[in-house]
Amino acid sequence: MTEARTVQKIAFVAAKQPEAQDALTQLAHLYGNVPTEDADVIVALGGDGFMLESLHGAIGNGTPIYGMNRGTVGFLMNEYRADDLPARIARAQSVTLRPLKMTAFDMQGAVTTALAINEVSLLRESRMAAKIRIFIDDIARLDEMICDGVLVATPAGSTAYNLSAHGPIIPMGADLLALTPISVFRPRRWRGALLPRKAKIAFDILQPELRPVSATADYTEVRDVRRVEIHQDEVHRLELLFDPEHNLEERILKEQFEP
Repeated sequence: MTEARTVQKIAFVAAKQPEAQDALTQLAHLYGNVPTEDADVIVALGGDGFMLESLHGAIGNGTPIYGMNRGTVGFLMNEYRADDLPARIARAQSVTLRPLKMTAFDMQGAVTTALAINEVSLLRESRMAAKIRIFIDDIARLDEMICDGVLVATPAGSTAYNLSAHGPIIPMGADLLALTPISVFRPRRWRGALLPRKAKIAFDILQPELRPVSATADYTEVRDVRRVEIHQDEVHRLELLFDPEHNLEERILKEQFEP
């Protein structure tokens, strides 16, 4: 049985939407509101997009985040209720998220690194289809893929862009990554792969001057890339909290049986 956590100081952060801001005012009045750097837990009020922003803000500080849905999509959020919040947080179940690290090399020779909690995606920038060579652990596994793009998703991100691109949903404990093509033309029947979470993935852009490609780690975008390298970041860990009756593992399982 998991020991209940101590919750004395709560930091509330909210999206800009009126619904989230109203919840912020109500909860801060009920429970107080401390700066995020002093908090035992951060409560994020909004949708999944705001949760992603809040998780990025928490990288490096180790403070767990408990979300409540005051937005449009709430896959990563708990149900919104104002009553007994400290008790709910104290008994919440913890899920550890491991971000991906993207290193992107552009045509001008610049190198950009960024972390992705959901996915790293490559997309064509022009009317020309992208041509991409795929390496896994320094071995070329696909010499040329003609496509709109490709992405690498974490388990937490497998229900986001990856799912829209017809990629697989990955349970949180599976230690896997999804490699999913976006509108692939050649090879015609290739639909992606499941990779060990410690795999080293690299994409070389073929004919990058003629067929430019951008790379995005969550919301950090690099234009005109020639090579992108991705691996699991081994330094940072993020802790996400869920009510026991509606935890993330259950949501991921349930999503696979939705009509």
